[in-house]
Amino acid sequence: MELLKVSAKSNPNMVAGAIAGILRENKEVELQAIGAGSVNQAVKAVAVARVFLEEDAISIACIPGFTEISVGEEVRTAIKFTVIRI
Repeated sequence: MELLKVSAKSNPNMVAGAIAGILRENKEVELQAIGAGSVNQAVKAVAVARVFLEEDAISIACIPGFTEISVGEEVRTAIKFTVIRI
């Protein structure tokens, strides 16, 4: 499964294009976001990707969850969004 890390400064349209490109080839992609700003960008990207994929008759679903990731020597809790083709 492909992994995309989303930051508060990520461009939602560019992330959406990456999501759409991956889902055209694979069945799922995971987004990881730490903090409110990055979660906001990730959610917008999933919404835009849905529109991009609608043109190819591809439907998607998003499953949110938590994951722990290492940032330097620190372990942080991130929100993960698993986006799948349905």
